[in-house]
Parts: sequence; structure tokens; C-alpha cells
Amino acid sequence: MKIALVHDYLVQYGGAERVLECFTEIWPYAPIYTLIYDEEKTHGIFKGKRIHTSFLQNFPYSHKNHRIFPPLMPPAIEQFDLSQYDIVLSDSSSYAKGIITPPNTLHVCYCHTPMRYAWDDCQKYIEEFGFPRIVKKFIPFLMNYIRVWDRVSADRVDEYIANSRFVAGRIKKYYKRDSIVINPPVDINHFKIDSKQGGYFLMVGRLMTYKRFDIVIEAFNKLKWPLKIIGRGPDEKRLRALAGPTIEFTGRLSDEELAKTYSRARAFIFPQEEDFGIVAIEAMAAGVPIIAFQGGDIIEHVRENQEGIFFNQQNSDVLIEALRKFESLDFNRQAIRERALPFDREIFKKKIEDYIDNALKNHLEIINP
Repeated sequence: MKIALVHDYLVQYGGAERVLECFTEIWPYAPIYTLIYDEEKTHGIFKGKRIHTSFLQNFPYSHKNHRIFPPLMPPAIEQFDLSQYDIVLSDSSSYAKGIITPPNTLHVCYCHTPMRYAWDDCQKYIEEFGFPRIVKKFIPFLMNYIRVWDRVSADRVDEYIANSRFVAGRIKKYYKRDSIVINPPVDINHFKIDSKQGGYFLMVGRLMTYKRFDIVIEAFNKLKWPLKIIGRGPDEKRLRALAGPTIEFTGRLSDEELAKTYSRARAFIFPQEEDFGIVAIEAMAAGVPIIAFQGGDIIEHVRENQEGIFFNQQNSDVLIEALRKFESLDFNRQAIRERALPFDREIFKKKIEDYIDNALKNHLEIINP
């Protein structure tokens, strides 16, 4: 079986890249096709892999500002010749699923989400990603082209795997396709329960507008409670300006420091709507209860008053009510950790490998009756 892996762009190391990393562990000799690759920004995780990049790789600013090239990404992903492969596994939240495969090649897409800036609030994403002013003026005119291409390219996929039930619903709505759900991997064994408590609340993630760090900062400024924020991102300067003296920004931590900081937190705050919130599962693996906005995939994994509690509006006053409620509750940290165990990397890899084997077998029976 000859298999190729396709990824949108390798210019950071986040949840999608962790999925790709697991794919490379299952199929270590599979080549990776991607629009742009930056070894440093992916922390050398894919060093030594056979990586094929598009013509965008050599464009000025493509590594630092890849999002300014959306009109060029469809033809860039379509340039790859994948005719020699029996199966193509794309890992996609935007363009990777749009690769063109021959009729006899099985294309399975692990979908993190249908392209958000095509189908959701275009203006919101333009602001969040900090596009230059001149680019902002042209993007709305390009969205019709991107949206049409995204819908057409969605039909090139033979089988969809969704990363959550929430995303499966979005795939059904926008692409009119069914999918199975296999949640992304979490390195469960890296996180432990710690009997020592640090007395602080915790947030982890890329500092972006939609993640709503701002409402949490506002709430903790009012309460004057300790809050640690781990991560960096384009909204960092604004968020630091909002923060009072009880709020600490740690930047990026080593894996060991991150795990320890998780395990000693009183609770993990999750105020955003996510397709799949890996950081929340990491907190649960450390036995930490979750205080989350009731939206996105988190409602699939956290049960009220068992692994955490919810608030139903993204504003600081409602969050404060949830924090006050949290103070009156007790949580079983071991039970919270056990809830996270099914997300283990090895379980994920076994599910993916079994699914691909069965999908290819069924595909071959269809094309070779």
C-alpha cells in the first residue's frame, strides 16, 4: 500500500500538526505534501521526513504571513501529482482536502473543520488574523471564489473523518457529507495529578481574539484572583494591557513546566467555542476541573458538576457567576483524569490505522469487483 499525507501548511505546531505527527508514526515512510513548510516553527518535529512543498514555499513573506495568499492556495494544492498512491490521507481545516487524486486512489480526509473564514463570519476572521490594511480591502471580494472552490473541492474526498461531533455537524451542513468521528490525540501520559495546589486558575492557548481571553481577564481583574495565561499570539499586546496585577503571562513553557502548571491549577478556564479543545483535555488528563463556555465540542467531553461546569454567555459577569459556583463544589480529580484516558495517542493511532485499512479494503472491492 502506497500512502501519501497531505497537510494545509506546516508553519506552526498545534493540534492539527499533532494529528499529522501521529500519521507519520503510523506510516513513517509516507511523504508529506504541504503548501508551506518551516522546520523551525514546527520545532523540528518533521525533520527528516520527505516533505513536498508548493510554489508558495519560495514566495516572500509566505512563512510569516501565509494567510495573505488565499487566492493562490487552491491552485497551489492542486499542483501536486499524487497519481502513484493507493491512498491519500489529508489532514485539513482549509486547503489540503482539495488535492486532486486519480479515480482509483482513495482519498480520506481527517477534517478539523470546514474552512472557517469561508463559511463563518468573514469580517471577524479578517480582523483576528491581522491582515495588512490593503489586503483587508480585497479579501471580501475573494471570498466568493474561495467559498465556491471549497465547496467543489469537498466533493473530491471519498471518506471524511471528523475530529468531533461538532465538526461532523458542520461537515454535514456545509459539504452535505456524512463522517465518522475520531477525536484528536492527546499525550495523556505526559500529564499527572499533583497533590500540591498552586492556588491559581489557568488558561492555555494561542492568544487570539476568538478565544476570549479578554472576558476572563476582565473577570479576574474584578475578583482579584490569581490567573496564569500560557501562550503567545497576535492579541498578546492588547491582553497584557488589560491585565491587572493578579494575572501572569508565562509565554511558552517547556513540556515539563507546562505539565506541572496544569497539574497544580485549581481549575482550567475555557471561554471559547472550539472545534476540538485539546488544551481542555490536557487539563482533564492532569485531573483539573474545567470551567467552560457551553459551546463547540467541549460539551461532548465535560459533564456538568462532574468534570467541570459551564457558563452560557461569553461575558465576564456570567463567568464570575460560574467561578462563584465552582467555589462551592468539590471535584474528584482521579475521575476527571479517567474521563480523558480515551484520548490517548496510541488509542488514536489504532483507530486511524484500523479505519484506513477497512476503508481501503472496501474501496478496492468497489473498483475491482
